[in-house]
Amino acid sequence: MTLVFIRIFFIILSVIIGFQIGSFVQAGDVDYSAMGGIIGLIIALSIIVIEFTMRKVSVRGLSSAVFGLIFGLIMAKLVSDTLALIQVDETLLYSLRVVLTLVFCYLGMIVAIRGRDEFNIIVPYVKFSRQGQREEFVILDTSVIIDGRIADICNTRFLDGKFVVPRFVLKELQRIADSDDSLKRARGRRGMDILAKLQKNPNMDIKIHNEDFSDTKEVDAKIVRLAKVLGAKVFTNDYNLNKVAEIQGVKVLNVNELANALRPVVLPGETMDIRLVKEGKEYNQGVGYLEDGTMVVVDNGRRSIGQNVRVIVGSVLQTAAGRMIFGKLPEDIRRNKR
Repeated sequence: MTLVFIRIFFIILSVIIGFQIGSFVQAGDVDYSAMGGIIGLIIALSIIVIEFTMRKVSVRGLSSAVFGLIFGLIMAKLVSDTLALIQVDETLLYSLRVVLTLVFCYLGMIVAIRGRDEFNIIVPYVKFSRQGQREEFVILDTSVIIDGRIADICNTRFLDGKFVVPRFVLKELQRIADSDDSLKRARGRRGMDILAKLQKNPNMDIKIHNEDFSDTKEVDAKIVRLAKVLGAKVFTNDYNLNKVAEIQGVKVLNVNELANALRPVVLPGETMDIRLVKEGKEYNQGVGYLEDGTMVVVDNGRRSIGQNVRVIVGSVLQTAAGRMIFGKLPEDIRRNKR
């Protein structure tokens, strides 16, 4: 509503100014005031149309272009002043100044826009903070929002800082929620519900970030770029995004790694009670699961599928997918000792 008011106010002022300028024009007995007002209206509407076409231009990209323009002007000035030290015809020198200014300004703007992610010194992105204090940003990706465990983690107050949800992540959530696939649609709506729950959490400070890297199509690549710009961490449970971010030097908080780290430590020789639910990949194996999802593989456990058995831990294997426990039945161990 504020933007609409500003646009209307701008149009009214443009018409008044055009009317005033038209009244200054003296050409016989003809009054150009009305024509000036119409021209002012046309110019104002044209500028508003241009403003609409520039809606996708980000402040960061615009500030980078201005920085490049200033750098180009400085370089053109230095080079043209150097040429002025040589005895050159004035007309030729003027032409060279114009050409150098045009070339350096163009190159400066192009280079600055292409490398805008590195321009953290530009005024809109300078982070002023007291010495010893640092504000940390955590970017949430689509998978961790849909997963939902972040809501429980944040309730424990183990995480602090400002949480950032990029606009392109929000669009991806909306696209999933509107999918024709019922499973995807349910996951997308769950993500939207989790995000609404996080926004209502008084322990969390969540902001929607409007930066959209239009030259990059993949959401994961956009998240990594935004993390590098903001100096932020990425909160995810996506294995591929985790690896890509780490390769590019971005810190990652992985929900799955946290869950694996919090699983109870089991040592060889300990006993546990577990219910075997299916056959294993190897001959005569039985498989069960702990409450946290840890897989327990029991040798010679096939005959006990569907029953609760006591298992003696033989070894523990840590994999990228989680932790696996291998054990044997007590009677098998006693039989082997005979």
